[in-house]
Amino acid sequence: MPPMTLLGWFHTVMGVIAILTAAYALYQHRIIRAADKSGRAYLLITLVVAGSALAIYNQGGFGVGHILAVLTLTALLAGYLLETLAPFGKWSVYLQTGAYTATVLFHMIPAITDFLRRLPVGDPFVDSLDAPLVQSFHLAFLAAFVVGVLAQWMWLTRSRD
Repeated sequence: MPPMTLLGWFHTVMGVIAILTAAYALYQHRIIRAADKSGRAYLLITLVVAGSALAIYNQGGFGVGHILAVLTLTALLAGYLLETLAPFGKWSVYLQTGAYTATVLFHMIPAITDFLRRLPVGDPFVDSLDAPLVQSFHLAFLAAFVVGVLAQWMWLTRSRD
């Protein structure tokens, strides 16, 4: 792994803050919304993190991290448009919830990957993106995302009744 640049440190610290803010927003409100102060803070921090990810090229060009940043920006825009315009009526909130929660997944994938590839310093847990431990975490996060979105949708359905 190449050494961390100043931009890399900024991106990493902001990413950790974003994940903690998302956890708080989800704990407080069960869903992430720009209408809530904690949700708005998470979305803005996520925008900064995704934007900074697009500027990091110390691992050899456009890669998976950049694709996740583009997906994050797309999910942010889609979620915001769904929240503010509600183009699908009562179904918009369900799609918005999926879009905003997907951004948490998009944070977790590079976070765990970099953690496992960098730590412990000098003898990291893994040396490849294809390592079974990395793949296991990615699958676990995907499963948690699916279960989490389904739980949010059930909560939304119950709260509307």
